[in-house]
Amino acid sequence: MTLYGKGFFIWQIPRCDDGVPSAIAARAVDAGLSHVLIKIADGSDWPYNYDFKADVDLVPPVMYALREVGIQVWGWHYVRGDNPQKEAQLAVERTLTLGLDGYVIDAEAEYKKREKAAAARRFMQDLRAGIPNLPVALSSYRFPKVHSELPFTEFLEKCDYAMPQVYFEQAHNPEQQLERCVEQYMALQPARPVIPTAPTYSSGGWRPSADEITRFLQRAKDMGLTAVNAWSWEYATRPAHLDLWQAMADFDWPPMAPVPDVSERLIGRMNQHDPAHVAELYHDNAAHVTGARTVVGRGAISEWYNILFTQLLPNAQFELTGRGGNGNSRRFTWAAESDNGCVLNGNDTLGLLNGMIQYHYTYFTIT
Repeated sequence: MTLYGKGFFIWQIPRCDDGVPSAIAARAVDAGLSHVLIKIADGSDWPYNYDFKADVDLVPPVMYALREVGIQVWGWHYVRGDNPQKEAQLAVERTLTLGLDGYVIDAEAEYKKREKAAAARRFMQDLRAGIPNLPVALSSYRFPKVHSELPFTEFLEKCDYAMPQVYFEQAHNPEQQLERCVEQYMALQPARPVIPTAPTYSSGGWRPSADEITRFLQRAKDMGLTAVNAWSWEYATRPAHLDLWQAMADFDWPPMAPVPDVSERLIGRMNQHDPAHVAELYHDNAAHVTGARTVVGRGAISEWYNILFTQLLPNAQFELTGRGGNGNSRRFTWAAESDNGCVLNGNDTLGLLNGMIQYHYTYFTIT
């Protein structure tokens, strides 16, 4: 399952809206968050956000309050690598006991030793044995090339996401730093989808502006990233930083996948090479038109796609190259590569009725 939308990291629950679960949930809803990431452990034997004096776990009430308003709850864990077996055991116990939606590894300075690669492998092996189906992410430095001692590969091999900390401290160029970060993470082996974390705090006289946070989010969205996070709730809700929280809250990033346009769905199904599945996008009496002929009916359209997939463009991979239109009209361009040649000039028009295809004109040449 792909993670979409905006998230905030929580470090210490009592410092977030006085630790009141309903207040945390209300603020998350007002900000349009899709997920919240709460610290659940530190090292190999410290369950975090646990009140040991009162013997009370502070995470469940907050988690339940967030879940009631439709917000995912992930746990994050600062790992050190000195005892990877025990760290993994603690991670699995906390994650399963709490019933979290995802787990994040925060690996930083302690793992910047070449001998820690073996610890990372062992940690990930034991972690995945305990939570084989839960999404897992790595949160670490923004520029892997600068921190090459850290075992990125060993962690990412068994992760679903990279959540780099793109803290552009002492600078004011969020777009450039985000682009550099994503470029370096996508060059790693293996590369994982990037969900970057923006800085909503101040440090040593430096502080981002609200405009810089907005620009960071806009660039992430323009790059096609599915989600973004911010560090951290405690800092961003202080009076001196509320403009940074508000910048996150005001930015429009839907907490779910956008509904694909019919042209996107059509190309997606064409890449599955199943004629009947493609034809399901058409009305029973739809018309399919080429320069040579017109056929009417879902059965005839399915047969045309069968010819397209087996004779005209066998084993083709189709790509949507452009689209436009609105209402009941769509125009889109496409390309394809196949065992029988390629298409560079696909140019189609769709007429829709109640969201399904009623009329389809297609033009292309195979070279």
